[in-house]
Amino acid sequence: MIFSSDNWAGASAPVSEALTRHASGFVPAYGNDPLTDAVTRRFSDIFERDVAVFFVATGTAANALALSAYARPGGVIFSHQSAHIQVDECGAPEFFTGGGKLRGLPGANGKISPDDLIRLMGEHPDGNPMHGQVSAVSISQATECGTVYRPDEIRALAAAAHARGIPLHMDGARFANAVAFLGLSPAEVTWKAGVDVLSFGATKNGCWCAEAVIFFNPDNALQFAYLRKRAGHLFSKSRFAAAQFEGYLAEGHWLANASHANSMARQLGEGLVAKGHRLVWPVEANEVFPVLPHKTIAALRAAGALFYEWPADGVEQDHSAVRLVTSFATDPADVARFVEVAAG
Repeated sequence: MIFSSDNWAGASAPVSEALTRHASGFVPAYGNDPLTDAVTRRFSDIFERDVAVFFVATGTAANALALSAYARPGGVIFSHQSAHIQVDECGAPEFFTGGGKLRGLPGANGKISPDDLIRLMGEHPDGNPMHGQVSAVSISQATECGTVYRPDEIRALAAAAHARGIPLHMDGARFANAVAFLGLSPAEVTWKAGVDVLSFGATKNGCWCAEAVIFFNPDNALQFAYLRKRAGHLFSKSRFAAAQFEGYLAEGHWLANASHANSMARQLGEGLVAKGHRLVWPVEANEVFPVLPHKTIAALRAAGALFYEWPADGVEQDHSAVRLVTSFATDPADVARFVEVAAG
């Protein structure tokens, strides 16, 4: 019963098979190979427009480098206070943007509101070097609470950002889970809603080590090749990143993986609620945040369940909130067993 993280799951069969298929022979290095070109065209097909695509090794690199492409002296980047860039990336966004300041906003269900964003951006008026320059807005899709922004919510945040002349960045570490939940096209929840640059995550959803930075206006990516190289994220054997994406994107495999993970999370959440436990946030993607008695947590761990306790407000005495993350590899039997043990 492994619910610690979707990072714990291995690579899916289509991804592994694609890596093996492209492992032999000789092709040009540093992304100048036919497979990298083909995968870039595939991304353009998926997003229904020409996009600029850059492979990197980690989600942290994708976020930090994407934001660095829009860096300004004294730049300020706005996101939810629980966003990965705020609390889990060891200062990488600040480092790669040359000292950009991160400002976090509160917000229910892990989301920021346009009104709060506009208010906080107002503390950094244009033309006043004392307060720095607004630089970017970043949202997580799905959020750190496992919730999902709807297109109208994204559109409103994009309008607020664009009114100040700055981009909207989307941290899509669990982008596939969000798309699968919404049942909309990738285009509808990104550039058609105003997103300028996307950190497209695949590692959590069946790849071995594959992330991509996607610019929806390729003109904004003219310097990005230099930023990526300087950061040490230009693969010499780029075909192996491309091969993972080839297997991942083929025949809707990426969305099938995400749909399975989401289904497992939904069953887990519904099962725990049916047994009398409450959830901190609604289950929309592949994360579940129940509040459990300490004795139940101990029983689950004794039964072999792996998960993390999680900070949350309003938790009763002798209880803790926990985070449960499902993946493309989650076994329905493990979900059923976890709910059975949690029933006490």
